[in-house]
Amino acid sequence: MTLLDGKQVSNDIKEEIKAEVDKMISKGERVPHLAAVLVGEDGASLTYVGSKVRACERIGFDSTLVKLPASTSEADLLKTVEGLNNNDAIDGYIVQLPLPKHIDEQKVLLAVDPDKDVDGFHPTNFGRMALDMESFIPATPYGIIELLRRNNVDTQGKHTVVIGRSHIVGRPMSILMSQKGNPGNSTVTLTHSRTQNLEAYLREADIVISALGVPEFVKADMVKDGVVIIDVGITRVPDASHPKGYVIKGDVAFDEVSKKASFITPVPGGVGPMTIAMLLKNTLLARERRSN
Repeated sequence: MTLLDGKQVSNDIKEEIKAEVDKMISKGERVPHLAAVLVGEDGASLTYVGSKVRACERIGFDSTLVKLPASTSEADLLKTVEGLNNNDAIDGYIVQLPLPKHIDEQKVLLAVDPDKDVDGFHPTNFGRMALDMESFIPATPYGIIELLRRNNVDTQGKHTVVIGRSHIVGRPMSILMSQKGNPGNSTVTLTHSRTQNLEAYLREADIVISALGVPEFVKADMVKDGVVIIDVGITRVPDASHPKGYVIKGDVAFDEVSKKASFITPVPGGVGPMTIAMLLKNTLLARERRSN
């Protein structure tokens, strides 16, 4: 069994990006600038955005955090988005999800300039990705592809089963794994909460990518020997014996499934760190496009 160490690979990517930034600085060029919009005080969002800001500092990016109260109106948030669209100093930005319930997330994401949409959520970027054109690929699927590529995991002709059909992970992952190339060229089955006989699909899978959000849903008896496991799930499970009062669990029962897997991502330390690394990579790409 080979552990797909997202922490190590993400550090490698950050060092590669830092080298590019150092070249820009040596030439007197402007460094990439990533902004993040955070509405409210959601704990997980605060942690995630904080990680992005620290990552920017480490590699030499400029970063801006726009913090807005949870009571911010949809109209005011759209004005903030418009301001970022028109700000030539900002190369790319994200609007951190989830947004408060009184705001239409789809309306806000549609207002983001596709050329600054480093999250890859705008329909323009999603459509270009589906057509195998240059685009910003959503950071988590992009990170998974890079993790597979850098670990030389062969996906060609394999049967990939994706659990979850979200626009953020499941659906783009199914598109990317079926496209030409390696990683890619696999036969993809996209499963979800309404799929009947899900376990039957899993037992046939060479590669399982799970973005379900149900702790330890995938057990050892559901997968075959030699399976490749990509665990996107991350759930806080209450645990009174732990100093934090909870533990982080993935969708996969790691201890038992890892004994059968050829490759497997840990949780935490697998897909999570890759998401931030690829967001930075998208921002570097945005900066390069704007320069050309």
